[in-house]
Amino acid sequence: MFGSLAIYNYRLYASGQIISLVGVWMQRVAQDWLVLELTNGSSLALGVAASLQFLPVLLLSMWGGVLADRGDKRKLLLWLESALGICALALGLLDVTGVVQLWHVFVLCFLLGCFSAVETPVRQSFVVEMVGRESLTNAVAINSMMFNLARIVGPAIAGVTVVAIGTGWVFLANAISFVGVVLGIWLMRTSQLQRSEPVPREKGQLLSGLRYVRHRPDLMTVMLLVFFIATFGMNFYMTLALLARNVFGGDADAYGLLSTLIAVGTFAGAAWAARRKTPRLSVFIGAGVVFGLLEIVSGMMPTMLLSGLMMIPVGIAMMTFNTTANATIQLAVEPEMRGRVMGIYMLVFLGGNPVGGPLMGWLGEINGRAPIIVGGIVSVLVTVTAWIILVRRGDIAKPRLRRKAELSPAELQPSDR
Repeated sequence: MFGSLAIYNYRLYASGQIISLVGVWMQRVAQDWLVLELTNGSSLALGVAASLQFLPVLLLSMWGGVLADRGDKRKLLLWLESALGICALALGLLDVTGVVQLWHVFVLCFLLGCFSAVETPVRQSFVVEMVGRESLTNAVAINSMMFNLARIVGPAIAGVTVVAIGTGWVFLANAISFVGVVLGIWLMRTSQLQRSEPVPREKGQLLSGLRYVRHRPDLMTVMLLVFFIATFGMNFYMTLALLARNVFGGDADAYGLLSTLIAVGTFAGAAWAARRKTPRLSVFIGAGVVFGLLEIVSGMMPTMLLSGLMMIPVGIAMMTFNTTANATIQLAVEPEMRGRVMGIYMLVFLGGNPVGGPLMGWLGEINGRAPIIVGGIVSVLVTVTAWIILVRRGDIAKPRLRRKAELSPAELQPSDR
């Protein structure tokens, strides 16, 4: 399960990432709560903040993929991780000094989104250079385990910290946490990296990445399914805040509890994924359907405790879906195209938030439960559609029922004999 950690460079990377990711999840909870405090609980403002943070993905993630294919991914990450830490530092200083206003949060959300949009495809495509193709699936799953372990610890710490001393100190703690990931990348042994040859700078490289994906029906189907489920079904940064505050009347610690419970599920899902050697489309499709159905049920629960407990299986299904999609995409492309394809993948994974955020925020103004229920319905419908397409193309074997005449006597039930 932890085979990739035997690799020195990946071990350094993972050590820094786990520290930084705890800080990132602390900031996410504190940032959402700060917006709600500044606007007296406006779900629409929460949706706008989310849109501003994810809007740059539409503009910059594919360019981040181009940069990843052209240059030194390690050096790029050093600069980008430092910039993300500076954004957290600025928001923290504004908050603890008492001068923070809503527009400050919106501006920093946008800047954070700009750096994240470039950093994500670079980081995703850098993993295979640290561990190689043989260990890529395992490394992707371990990344998800770290992400979700931080998702368990970070919101729990943030919920208590926000109530005790306020949101500003959470932002400052996140700024300090970026020292860990920058130091880990800095100390890597560059001679042990399995680098692909950089692509020479040429015109039209972004368009060539789009054409490459467009002529790969398998990649197109996976990416379209990821787009719809991520846009409408995975808005938990907003839907859980609405459930905690506007449906169940909870405080920041209630939001932190819901976030922690779904993280328990996603951590378990990532651990299961780490045990699989190769990704399978049947697992990918099955996880999408189960995720949507469980999300619908969780949105209908009458109490916060029951809704929170449902978040655990929701998280397992969600992480199974995400890790399978990521590994499938990375293993299906040529090394010289990996950065651009991962840029497109991150575009479809995160780029729908500027649309999904305000839409789900508007639904939340009508009914606090509506965003999570509608998200589950959309997830089920698009996954079933994708399954039909993949079966017709032959990427997934069509289920075939054997006739009784084909069964052996030992296989027949007593009532059939």
